[in-house]
Amino acid sequence: MKHIKYFIISSLYLITLIANYAQAQLIEKVYFPPKNEWLIKFPEETGMDRILLDQAVKYAEQNENKTPRDLKMAHYQSFGREPFGDAIGPFKDRGEATGLIIHKGYIVASWGDPSRVDQTFSVAKSFLSTTAGLAYDQGLIKSVHDKVYPQMAPVMPYEPWKLSMNRADAFNQSDVIELFDTPHNRKITWDHLLRQTSDWEGTLWGKPDWADRPDRDVNKWYNRPRVEPGTVYEYNDTRVNLLALALLNIWRKPLPQVLKEQVMDPIGASATWRWTGYDNSWVVLDGVPVQSVSGGSHWGGGLYINAYDQARFGYLTLRNGNWKGQQIISETWLKMAKTPTPAQPTYGFMNFFLNDEKKSLPSAPETAFYHLGAGNNFIYVDPENDLVIVARWIRNDAMDPLVGKVLKAIKK
Repeated sequence: MKHIKYFIISSLYLITLIANYAQAQLIEKVYFPPKNEWLIKFPEETGMDRILLDQAVKYAEQNENKTPRDLKMAHYQSFGREPFGDAIGPFKDRGEATGLIIHKGYIVASWGDPSRVDQTFSVAKSFLSTTAGLAYDQGLIKSVHDKVYPQMAPVMPYEPWKLSMNRADAFNQSDVIELFDTPHNRKITWDHLLRQTSDWEGTLWGKPDWADRPDRDVNKWYNRPRVEPGTVYEYNDTRVNLLALALLNIWRKPLPQVLKEQVMDPIGASATWRWTGYDNSWVVLDGVPVQSVSGGSHWGGGLYINAYDQARFGYLTLRNGNWKGQQIISETWLKMAKTPTPAQPTYGFMNFFLNDEKKSLPSAPETAFYHLGAGNNFIYVDPENDLVIVARWIRNDAMDPLVGKVLKAIKK
């Protein structure tokens, strides 16, 4: 009997070794671009039709977003017209329509200027939720269903101009920021923040929660009843910035530093990306002034990045968080990030957009997902076809046709 048990255990051990070896061999066969390099292949080398791919590229070039390349002007023609819509972070004029097509790990097409650093708007949310994923992987967040408020210390705003003031003049003003000090806000979990279903109430960095895409009924700005967290999806940048501040609180160091050390450097990203917040989003953390970043460029600031680095991040999510054998983001986290939100099935964790029932991208497989920001900044990820598409400054109604044209170029 002992011999049988020994044989079974030995066999299982051998099977495990074989499986690990096979996985290692598979990883070795997958191409991962080294830092400052990305191999280019002719479309035919990866099984694509050159003529059809050229047509897809021309389509992307011809369907550039018509809003001004002067992004400050574009802001004041859109979000800047909202209540409290003034910019509080920097804007940068954007470039021309730009993109990359990555098939089987190799660049098979490009257009515009992929090395140009531009704002990426709400694609920054995918990087923000990744810092939450790293916190989860390392035990800083035990469960996404845990309430956030028990982990929150009072936030001390950094306001050096107050040194010339008499504090008695601000006697009725709070000296600290309490993020979850109402009965409603104490119900909010990390999952609610990640899925934009929290209905958090409050004001952060001078922006009330209702001021982002405000209801047409002004009576609802202050007096509407709050909905139960998790029941209603609402895309809201004030609450996204709340998540960034909450994550800064538990990491106790700047989120750009976390992202650089644990994601961007390991995947060989360039040294040109920057992640910023607002003029007034500074706090004192362990005696040091630190800027809390924004999860987009709704009021300026956000993530400045080039198309190659966008593609590296998209490629990391295509490879399920693994980069050349190193698990940067856990498969468990990415599985959760790609799980549909009950209140909005085409949305996972911010900003993983899902193709549930092909509602978002009818031309794409249902398993495809994408990272999306205004402009549009579009990082399409397609595991079934081993494909990543980066399209910057493309019209909203041109995204699905572009995907369809690229998929048509893949020879079956």
